[in-house]
Amino acid sequence: MPERKLCLGMNSQFGSDAEKQIYMIRDAGFNEIFFPFDGRNELAELVKIANKASVPVQSVHAPFHGCRALWEDDNDAADKAIAEITDCIHACEENYIPIAVSHVFIGFDTPPIPKEKGLERYYSLIKTAEKCGVKIAFENTEGEEYLEEILNNFGDNKAVGFCWDSGHEMCYNRSKDLLLKYGKKLLCTHINDNLGIKDINGKITWLDDLHLLPFDGIGRWEYNADRLLRENYTGTLTFELNKLSKPGRHENDIYAALPIETYLAEAYKRACRFERMLKTQ
Repeated sequence: MPERKLCLGMNSQFGSDAEKQIYMIRDAGFNEIFFPFDGRNELAELVKIANKASVPVQSVHAPFHGCRALWEDDNDAADKAIAEITDCIHACEENYIPIAVSHVFIGFDTPPIPKEKGLERYYSLIKTAEKCGVKIAFENTEGEEYLEEILNNFGDNKAVGFCWDSGHEMCYNRSKDLLLKYGKKLLCTHINDNLGIKDINGKITWLDDLHLLPFDGIGRWEYNADRLLRENYTGTLTFELNKLSKPGRHENDIYAALPIETYLAEAYKRACRFERMLKTQ
């Protein structure tokens, strides 16, 4: 029996019936669930189902498609992005969800952007979270320098933490040890596997972010377990997985052929295997 709680993120790739999916994730063996944010009413309905199924909601993933605008000069686009993330924070408060996971940047091959406006805007979101009793877990993605700015400037705030995405670290962050940099602020995880950077010249794209089951890529899982132990992380192990392949890629095709119940059972087996690596002697 796992000693740590195991959580799986809800995913439209697992099926369109939200209620059925929540129960299937529970029945596969996962103790908790996390949801993408698609509006306050929608989240409230999902939480109602999860409560009925006795599945605690570990976190909510805030909208991220507009987060680059928070660093740029377009105030209208920035205001829209702030409003979306603020809405998510308030929804977490209303539904007693402790963590909102937030990206800090989106995009590749971009020129450097001055950081001052972005820091001011993210600080306003952090203050909102603080007032609501919600923690924002900032996730490692592309644009690692923006994550560094936020955690260096606001990491001591009680409402701020780090969400470690094992797959993003391998492709977007070129396998740098981000747990060494930010592990003391670690609030939650997004655990998944991939094949690193495919392009022989090292060009990174979103297509490298495969979200394979652990042990199906090139991830060094004993190394990952050792690092979590090094940082004394005792929280939930949260898995963020994709059943379908990215455009032009076929690594996830083997999952697509599986019935969803079989796929979720395999995901739970992999989660237990990794959790076993975290047992200390």
